[in-house]
Amino acid sequence: MSESDHMPPFEAVLQRFSVSFEYPVLFTRALLQADNATLRYAIARDGTGVRHRFVAVIDQGVAQHRPGLAAQLERYAEHHGDALLLAAAPRLLPGGEAVKNDPSMLEALQQWLHEQHIDRHSAVVVIGGGALLDMAGFAAATVHRGVRVVRVPTTVLAQNDSGVGVKTAVNAFGSKNLLGSFAPPYAVVNDYDFIATLPTRARIAGMAEAVKVAAIRDLDFFCWLEEHAAQLSRGDDEACRYLIRRCAELHLRHIGTAGDPFEFGSARPLDFGHWAAHKLEAMSGYQLSHGEAVAIGMALDTCYAVLSGLLHVDAASRLCRLLERLGFTLWTPLLEWRDGSGRHQVLAGLDEFREHLGGELTVTLLQALGQGVEVHKMDRAMLEDSIGWLRHGIPEACS
Repeated sequence: MSESDHMPPFEAVLQRFSVSFEYPVLFTRALLQADNATLRYAIARDGTGVRHRFVAVIDQGVAQHRPGLAAQLERYAEHHGDALLLAAAPRLLPGGEAVKNDPSMLEALQQWLHEQHIDRHSAVVVIGGGALLDMAGFAAATVHRGVRVVRVPTTVLAQNDSGVGVKTAVNAFGSKNLLGSFAPPYAVVNDYDFIATLPTRARIAGMAEAVKVAAIRDLDFFCWLEEHAAQLSRGDDEACRYLIRRCAELHLRHIGTAGDPFEFGSARPLDFGHWAAHKLEAMSGYQLSHGEAVAIGMALDTCYAVLSGLLHVDAASRLCRLLERLGFTLWTPLLEWRDGSGRHQVLAGLDEFREHLGGELTVTLLQALGQGVEVHKMDRAMLEDSIGWLRHGIPEACS
């Protein structure tokens, strides 16, 4: 069939062009030490030789754990004054889902960027967790139709997953990430030192995405996670650095080579466990973190894969044991909440996920460790059975 066969039966001109994207993901320590040129490069890497104006947005939680961070950034800009010009004092904003749930924070940040005369050759440096990166990234993407963003993720989850990707979003009308854009960053800088200051719960939560990508894409990485679960759970520096680096590499490989970086299709292979996770986060009032909800979502979908005949029971047992060894709890009473008709509330997440995908349901399940498979239907009665099975603990039920 020729291209003309696809043209509409009226006068038309077909426009077609492509745009390439490129951004570095940089790994370092002591990012704001004067002799560390990583952030300087990230902001001024276009090589024009001019002073690059930038502003900075900092997660309040990070600032509390790192007193003096804003002042340190100001001194860094002064030291590299031949290349950098900090246009205003760094702005502190809340982290966590609260910053994505409040439209007034988004509008205030957009207004501030306008007042600071941030243009398309300026940069916004965002230092914080995934939620702040999402919100501030969306604000920057909508000012002048997109200004440069340099992300400095400060959590395991952001350094190995959300912070290295191309999505920005805020929550709206009761739905997670309903308003957003695909906006690749200008650069990403992962400073491992931020991980050392994380509370244990936050550090462990970020490891869910590493288990996810290993389970669907890389059996060797999955086995490495099993072998090093004890070190990871207690925050061993070398193990955590490898987890972050390898997980980031796998996510970047998918974005760059899977052929659908802006998700025009319905497939979301990296969203294994996410249809239930997004719903559970909302049901909990975001008391469940994203990583904690993803762990439960993966366990639920793994149970379903066994009951539907896709996955061997031993593989499901290994995945759930790994999650629990890392420190995750794979059950929440939220799974038993029912609506007025007696239906499990979490199952509404399937319909919301379908709508988010554009109409066709596509869910990634496991058919073997290291190998995901896409399905377009999920049996609700079997999902209810999966919830019941999960209630009693998959590792014991599978052994």
